[in-house]
Amino acid sequence: MRFKPPLLLRRLFPSLVWSIPGSTSKQDSGEVFLTFDDGPTPGVTEWILSQLDEYGARATFFCLGKNVERHPELCRRILEAGHRIGNHSYDHARGWEMSAGNYARSVEHAREFIDSDLFRPPYGRITRREARLLALHYRIVMWNVISRDYSRRVAPEKCLRNVVRHVRPGDIVVFHDSQKAFRNLEYALPRVLRFLQEQGMSSKTIEL
Repeated sequence: MRFKPPLLLRRLFPSLVWSIPGSTSKQDSGEVFLTFDDGPTPGVTEWILSQLDEYGARATFFCLGKNVERHPELCRRILEAGHRIGNHSYDHARGWEMSAGNYARSVEHAREFIDSDLFRPPYGRITRREARLLALHYRIVMWNVISRDYSRRVAPEKCLRNVVRHVRPGDIVVFHDSQKAFRNLEYALPRVLRFLQEQGMSSKTIEL
């Protein structure tokens, strides 16, 4: 089971953002970038915001346009709390299973509700043509560590280990603010935040 993206994939898409290396200071052992996909989701997103606030952490939420359309107040809460949002398409578009034009239209439809120049492909699946089209308007953000919180076959303890055993300064970490992921997220997120704090690492928003 992979926790980091294959090297071949990163070489095929070198212009995509896979990590954000940066400097460290005496007070800070390095920055990491926690991200949450597929929301906002009532109940789950608010809980995440409370956990982030408790640890003084900031994160980036890659939102589905249809969810922001249904729950604009949750999107406002994310922004008011000092976090950032990104575009995750309108309806979780499958980049390998549709034309580049239809894929781009789903992203542009989401743009009606999501004011951001960041985009993350659902499932991490995007073709070269789709990437070229979207790169005209977006920075395409992938990841370097995935928690697999969405998988029913991954126990909460394993979800936690997927992150703490692999995360390093500069890494972009993927969680999900969805009902499907909440069983694992509820266990793993506070422990990840505590781990980062103990290691002297801080979670920041993605600023490109």
